[in-house]
Amino acid sequence: MPEITLAAESGRTIGTRSTRRLRAEGKIPGVVYGHGTDPVAVAVGARDFRVAMSGEAGLNTLLSLDLEGTSLLTLARDIQHHPVKNVVTHIDFLIVRRDEVIAAEVTINLVGEAIEVQHGDGVVDQQLFTLAIKAKPADIPPSFDLDISELIIGGSLHVSDIKVPRGVEVETDLEATVVAGQPPRVQAATEEEAAAAAAAGESPAGGAADAADGSGE
Repeated sequence: MPEITLAAESGRTIGTRSTRRLRAEGKIPGVVYGHGTDPVAVAVGARDFRVAMSGEAGLNTLLSLDLEGTSLLTLARDIQHHPVKNVVTHIDFLIVRRDEVIAAEVTINLVGEAIEVQHGDGVVDQQLFTLAIKAKPADIPPSFDLDISELIIGGSLHVSDIKVPRGVEVETDLEATVVAGQPPRVQAATEEEAAAAAAAGESPAGGAADAADGSGE
């Protein structure tokens, strides 16, 4: 995975007033920490950070933080957002090493078309959207693709069906369902109603079932 250089300033003043001033200048306050180093308060350009994180790797983008001449390999973690404006208000930068194995969550993309499901008016139901993995920073894939071309109604694809590159260890249960081919919603609802009626001792048409054909005759 390529690294993106991001300039950072150190020595920012801690406090609400200072933080507001930084944001007014188009900067985001943050902190750099990890590997036994003392946390360092920093600030990065808001636009530069948005551009850096806009690639397909998302939160797993490797950031080479240029901290006034010192280069630190980091990952952006615990990104805080304003509850109303939905802008980034604070970032934690975690220092990582190229040779260490770290944990990450990687997005699962469904590719191809489930023709059999579509022809049966079924629904492609994605149940798992990310995969928990462990890998060295440079080996973390931007995403995982899962081909659903062979999916049928009543069938499912699991974590074990995802092709994982060398150097990546999957932490998610391999038997976990990623996507299932569900029957048409109207049909599914009818089947549920029939099952509920049977459990209540009623006929599928909604009438009372004759327990032993005992109509009084």
